[in-house]
Amino acid sequence: MQIRELDLKELEMAYSVLKQLRGELSYKEFEDLIYDMRYMNYTMFGIVEGEELITYAGVAVQTNLYHKRHLYVFDLVSDDKYKSKGYGALMLDFLSDYARASMCENIVLSSSFTRVDAHRFYEKNGFKKKSYLFLKTLSKI
Repeated sequence: MQIRELDLKELEMAYSVLKQLRGELSYKEFEDLIYDMRYMNYTMFGIVEGEELITYAGVAVQTNLYHKRHLYVFDLVSDDKYKSKGYGALMLDFLSDYARASMCENIVLSSSFTRVDAHRFYEKNGFKKKSYLFLKTLSKI
């Protein structure tokens, strides 16, 4: 087992796990968005065993006025077969080291208010609820 950066040749493998979190996202949309997010240095990490992806994380180092320099975790999901086996915590430990090496002050993420189990997991791993996220969907032109 290893934790490593995934490359663009591994998008299908990444999608196979990510779709368990983002079920509304088609593979084509996923692929297009990954290419769009390259400008922000969106990085895909995985816990990989042989050819199988166990846990996926999509992150980017960002800077803003309220979190300063931070690692933003856009996506973190373990394959359903491996949930509650410690892989999510292992990935968070890896991401903490990555954030420190990237000179970040914080790790930031958002989670849907309906994902109560995920909230417990994040709090157990040292995260604190800090704010609300508001979303306004715009009509298409």
